[in-house]
Amino acid sequence: MKQKRPINLNLLTIRQPVPAIASILHRISGVILFLLLPLFIWMLSESLGSEFSFNALQKSLSFWGFKLLLWVALSALAYHLVAGIRHLIMDLGVCESLPCARMASYFTLIISAILAISLGVWLC
Repeated sequence: MKQKRPINLNLLTIRQPVPAIASILHRISGVILFLLLPLFIWMLSESLGSEFSFNALQKSLSFWGFKLLLWVALSALAYHLVAGIRHLIMDLGVCESLPCARMASYFTLIISAILAISLGVWLC
């Protein structure tokens, strides 16, 4: 007997539900944070090293490319935090039904977008 199998497994053409997108973005933001961890450690080291290194770091923070990198890092951190809180709430057994999970995913995306925009305004 022939079974019908999916022919196209291109993940970019498959329409994912909103909770799946929120979960995938949570993983991506975690990878971004992991990759930018050396940047955070370097900035902390420079800010605590001496007055000269602190002033040099402050001067480099005025460069637009560094501000963009910092905005990406802080936006990933904000999204990861909000999505992590959503996952913790779901681990407690709250909001496990599909309509509630959908609403929580939209809420996570909206709150994270507001935080990313606020961080962009704050950094400029």
